[in-house]
Amino acid sequence: FEANTPITRALRDAGLLVRHETYEHPYPHCWRCDNPLIYRAVSSWFVEVTKIRDRMVELNADIDWVPGHIKDGSFGQWLAGARDWSISRNRYWGSPIPVWQSDDPRYPRTDAYGSLDELEADFGVRLTDLHRPAIDELTRPNPDDPTGQSTMRRVPEVLDCWFESGSMPFAQVHYPFENAEWFEHHYPGDFIVEYNGQTRGWFYTLHVLATALFDRPAFTTCLAHGILLGDDGRKMSKSLKNYPDVREVFDRDGADAMRWFLMSSPVLRGGNLIVTEQGIRDSVRQVLLPLWNTWYFLQLYAGAAGTSGSVSTASTDVLDRYVMARVREAVEGMTSALESGDIAGATATFGDTLDSVTNWYVRRSRDRFWNAETPEGQAAVDTLHTVLEVLCRLAAPLLPLVAEEVWRGLTGERSVHLTDWPMPDELPSDHALVGGMDGIRAAASAVLGLRTAAGLRVRLPLSTLTVAVEDPAALQPYVGLLADEVNVKDVRLVSIAEAEAAGVGVSQQLTVNARAAGPRLGKDVQGVIKASKTGDWSVDGDAVVCGGVALDPAEYELTTVVEGSGDHSVVGQIPAVGDGPGGFVLLDTTVTPELEAEGWARDVIRKVADARRDADLHVSDRIVLSLTVPPGRSDALDVHRDMIAAETLATELHGDLDGQLGDDDVRITLR
Repeated sequence: FEANTPITRALRDAGLLVRHETYEHPYPHCWRCDNPLIYRAVSSWFVEVTKIRDRMVELNADIDWVPGHIKDGSFGQWLAGARDWSISRNRYWGSPIPVWQSDDPRYPRTDAYGSLDELEADFGVRLTDLHRPAIDELTRPNPDDPTGQSTMRRVPEVLDCWFESGSMPFAQVHYPFENAEWFEHHYPGDFIVEYNGQTRGWFYTLHVLATALFDRPAFTTCLAHGILLGDDGRKMSKSLKNYPDVREVFDRDGADAMRWFLMSSPVLRGGNLIVTEQGIRDSVRQVLLPLWNTWYFLQLYAGAAGTSGSVSTASTDVLDRYVMARVREAVEGMTSALESGDIAGATATFGDTLDSVTNWYVRRSRDRFWNAETPEGQAAVDTLHTVLEVLCRLAAPLLPLVAEEVWRGLTGERSVHLTDWPMPDELPSDHALVGGMDGIRAAASAVLGLRTAAGLRVRLPLSTLTVAVEDPAALQPYVGLLADEVNVKDVRLVSIAEAEAAGVGVSQQLTVNARAAGPRLGKDVQGVIKASKTGDWSVDGDAVVCGGVALDPAEYELTTVVEGSGDHSVVGQIPAVGDGPGGFVLLDTTVTPELEAEGWARDVIRKVADARRDADLHVSDRIVLSLTVPPGRSDALDVHRDMIAAETLATELHGDLDGQLGDDDVRITLR
């Protein structure tokens, strides 16, 4: 670079400079010291990979890759086009290449050594230091030189460090000189993990040497993760400091939050991940707190009843049977996922199961927990105790610290990490029950979404809900739970065919996101948009094909269109759950005075619950309740007096009127 200026000046002075310009272009720099690099051709030692390339491709078929597309994608394609591998480096530090050559080209000779015994036999010295400069001093006369003048000297190069990394499985135990029996029982390795760029690095060098030396893979399962990026979108770097302070994250959110954030992310399926503090905090909100709060809930209500949970799978209550069967399926799913290296899949299964426990089972069983001293309540306590104990064992490799604390509190034993991984047969199986109940949960989620969109709070009862699915009979046993969950007086289950026969037509509408699809499809995007409007599209599983072009999920939006629903009804789609095809819900949003009055009473119950909490009352404490309401709410209070008293644990309920209060105001006094 320093030569540019004097050369340019000399050319100008000589009248030979035609034009002087500056070209800016990417230039290689050392990734450690950031100095500019100059590349030049040098002689090198090679492994003849092309000789074993076809066999390397064949042996790759025996390896399980996560994500699976790497097998025939980046790794498989790299193997198919593999070239001879340069294994030498012109450096001082490193493992010296064990090759000696004649220093006289008139008498050429090359010797490669594979052991200390071979070196001692030729040189008469037992080496104790295999590094430079000691090994470079080892010389001998060239046996092929009759003049005795030439000398065998070690070549100056050292081995590429990746050659050493690829030798790790056998070099670590000094095979074949020692531990031969151990090596045969531990090779190939069960599992390795590195970032996906190692398809051309460590994964590759392991595979080359395993094929060349042993004619088998070096590993049976490989997890190739993506790259962690800083919050600026660049590769995470200590020098850039473009990531949250780890100690602050541990102190504020906990190590488990960071661990879950990483393991549940796309980075473990080969994608890249931007590390943000918000993403880590989401782990706390979505997983850690629900698990901990469920444990706290069990302690609170079981303690209030003077009972303690025990392991039990004998309950006949439908919710108890559901949650235990649901957790059994989680055991099966997580075991399969973890054994195949799909850690992100295991976290997804755990998170979904935890949601079914916290946001369905516990809430729908709350009345039984309030009466934990009864046989029905004790069954709920024992069931939740059993479920939490199994969930902690499932969570142990994913949330090791929180799982330990909860499990020790549940069992009083030493450590969850010293117990056994759960087996499916510890819990009852009922696939039909799980399928039907999960279908009810999916319908409830769709209805609650409609309520939110329409501005109708859940405590406001509505009159009618129609649920259209392929198999209404599968949901029929649990329709009461659905009605209570979404606060609807009457739930009607019909088949999709019956709904259509009644004049309710259901169809899907495809909208192409031109901004998202344009960069990938180019000029073809206009044809795809036209096809979406003319109906030239189809849904095949999770894929949408429009005008003969497969669209990525971000490039389109599918909406359900229902015709003939009526002026006061809204419709929502039920997503497919498990083996079911999904369906739709039709919610009557008409609010009568009677429904509005009951909704007001339920709002009062919520306010009394807040007042109980603010007064630091225990969940089982009974109270004397006084309510002061506006005159317009007198009738509503009289009609729903018993419900308010029962839901708030009030042994007495007194009502007064105050004309100064607003229509939705209420004054609460607790004794």
